[in-house]
Amino acid sequence: VVSVRVELYGSLGATGRGHGSDIGAMLGLMGERPETIDPARIALHLARVASSGGILLLGRHRVDFVPSRDVRFYRRALPEHPNGMLCSAYDARGGLLLEARYFSVGGGFVVDGIINNDVSAGVDIRYPYASAAELLATCRRGGLSIAALVLRNECTLREESEITHGLARLWEVMQACVRRGCGIDNPEAMYTLPGPLNVRRRAPLLYRTLLQRHGVESDDPLSALDWVSVYAMAVNEENAAGGRVVTAPTNGAAGIIPAVMHYLQRFHAATPAMLHNFLLTSAAIGSLYKRNASISGAEVGCQGEVGVASSMAAAGLAGALGATPEQVANAAEIAMEHHLGLTCDPVGGRVQIPCIERNA
Repeated sequence: VVSVRVELYGSLGATGRGHGSDIGAMLGLMGERPETIDPARIALHLARVASSGGILLLGRHRVDFVPSRDVRFYRRALPEHPNGMLCSAYDARGGLLLEARYFSVGGGFVVDGIINNDVSAGVDIRYPYASAAELLATCRRGGLSIAALVLRNECTLREESEITHGLARLWEVMQACVRRGCGIDNPEAMYTLPGPLNVRRRAPLLYRTLLQRHGVESDDPLSALDWVSVYAMAVNEENAAGGRVVTAPTNGAAGIIPAVMHYLQRFHAATPAMLHNFLLTSAAIGSLYKRNASISGAEVGCQGEVGVASSMAAAGLAGALGATPEQVANAAEIAMEHHLGLTCDPVGGRVQIPCIERNA
């Protein structure tokens, strides 16, 4: 292999530059992983590629690589899915050695070649459900909360200790993202977001303003709305800057669930068990949208991202505060109905305007 090419299609092609899809692809070729890479070192990796005209595949094998030539964007989608990527490797004569298709199907899942949205296919799930009606009926029969049902299903795939660790890790990443987005130990948060729009990051200033105005505690009943907005914007500004976020369910709507979880922690003194219940309940609602509708902005508009994230967050909050499964479903529906018809129209293909405000 002497050269490689990455082609991004559909949603990845339309908003790939603004969403850092090209940067993510290059870091992946280097062997970096989203869970472990230090966001502060990303710029250094990219500078090396630009200065050397090459890239180290998996950190070992150098190949020629010029980003403007070897990462290509296409608005048309591949026939299998609206979020597609084609990777090709060539020999010294330009002959194709290997070609592979990958699809980002949402929620952090990437599949190779054949699309299968059911990641539990072939596994005997204890409490299967394909709709909200089935989910509620199963909860009633088993006397289970939605979170408890999801936990038991997850236990067919992995040990409960692994699930608990995974939930805690998701929350840790969300908290770290909020801290960076608020400018805590992150001076880069004081600058404008990358790209030609020159959008200034606002979360750090809003965060400091709220600290001065309200402090950590406040008697103002509206301060909760101020705080939750800052949390949401902090995460989505980190996303727009190429930081580490949790796709819940997507990058473009990554600020909503962390914001509501921070609200739960700050204003309801949430315990770890409450936060875990939040995530498990949210997962149940998100899986219903993913199975029966879509979480792709390219496919169904921003209602499929911000709408679904809001619905998941409302359900998670209700579940964490002790709501019944029926009340959880009502919360999910109320949140979604106010986002129906919301289109995906980012300015200049950048996931900045109106995406950040929509998260708030």
